[in-house]
Amino acid sequence: MTIGEIVAAFATGEPPLRIEAYDGSAFGPENSELVLRLTSRRALQYFVTAPGDLGLARAYLMGELEVDGVHPGAPHDVFGALEVFRKTMTHTPDLRTMARIARSIGRENITMLPIPEQEVPAAWRRVAHGMRRHSKKRDSEVVSYHYDVSNRFYEWILGPSMTYTCACYPDAGVSLEEAQDNKYRLVFDKLGLKAGDRLLDVGCGWGGMVRYAAARGVRAIGVTLSREQVEWGQAAIRDQGLGDLAEVRLMDYRDVPERDFDAVSSIGITEHIGRRNYHDYFTRLHGYLRPGGRLLNHCITRPDNSRSVKAGAFIDRYIFPDGELAGAGTVHLEAENAGFEVVHEENLRQHYAFTLRDWCANLVEHWDEAVDEVGEPMAKLWGLYMGACQYGFEHNKIQLHQILAVRLGDTMTWDVPLRQWWRP
Repeated sequence: MTIGEIVAAFATGEPPLRIEAYDGSAFGPENSELVLRLTSRRALQYFVTAPGDLGLARAYLMGELEVDGVHPGAPHDVFGALEVFRKTMTHTPDLRTMARIARSIGRENITMLPIPEQEVPAAWRRVAHGMRRHSKKRDSEVVSYHYDVSNRFYEWILGPSMTYTCACYPDAGVSLEEAQDNKYRLVFDKLGLKAGDRLLDVGCGWGGMVRYAAARGVRAIGVTLSREQVEWGQAAIRDQGLGDLAEVRLMDYRDVPERDFDAVSSIGITEHIGRRNYHDYFTRLHGYLRPGGRLLNHCITRPDNSRSVKAGAFIDRYIFPDGELAGAGTVHLEAENAGFEVVHEENLRQHYAFTLRDWCANLVEHWDEAVDEVGEPMAKLWGLYMGACQYGFEHNKIQLHQILAVRLGDTMTWDVPLRQWWRP
């Protein structure tokens, strides 16, 4: 059987994209703008040996699977088509057909091929080799893997703000820079910060929140495990003349020696610490605050609290090794169990879809420079990852929640006003 015949045997309808194979066969509408092209038998081997997203990613990054109709820096549209396509692959062929399919695939295709150099070992292999999940050493390695790629590469994707977290859009058409500045204003205002206050920003990235707060008179310390982020952030602090108020340190959040901060911001780090560590994490942040101090926790979540927190194979092996996502209710629960009173929570899901849209547009605009800087496979990987996440946020497969919480004092009062205090 040809590849086209094998696909057709499982299909219950025509997909919204076309599949073309190295053997000359095809399946799907001839006039489709979206085309998945298997360029050699090796593509089939990747699919057979790693079914699902992992096999697709391997074939794509190794050049054995090509995609027509989308730019590699912004492949968002293909994910909706693939979702529909998967829903058509529900037919179970009869036994005779299954036997023909098995013979057509052949044993020679059930062999492992070289995998992209960007792929890390499976989680069980990492543990077997002594890489204890969420130890300080392991967390440092994971952060370095994802963030110490190239500051120039990140500048092209993230833009001048160098902010790698969800922005906040007053409307869908504002610029990425305006939306990121708006996000920092949102966090700043929720925390009730004012000149003279002290802020700790854990997982501070390139220091965007630290610099925003310091520019308004707040003494701000940011900590990250990425050396390249520290170098870039400290240079930006010097360039903005904020050295007397702002600092970015190469430090694990568990090792911060200072206490009695007026506020703690946690923007995009909860995803990395592991579900089992939530209680210890929030307990530690609680201990960093003075009585009456506020915590703003901003993190990606699942849309419910019932499924596994483990990341899928593609995300775990290529993007965020050891990363885990829980539902917002779980995050809320653990913050309360650590002693916080949660006073406000909101979902910025659609804002992250807009943010990823704009990051992809930046990658498209700087595609040639990005390929020269990090290589085509890495540039394709980032387009694949960001396009998939954009689709995920659009369709409520993942969410982005901000939780505002207070460390109560002896008087058990707080001064957080109702939501009307802030406007986009």
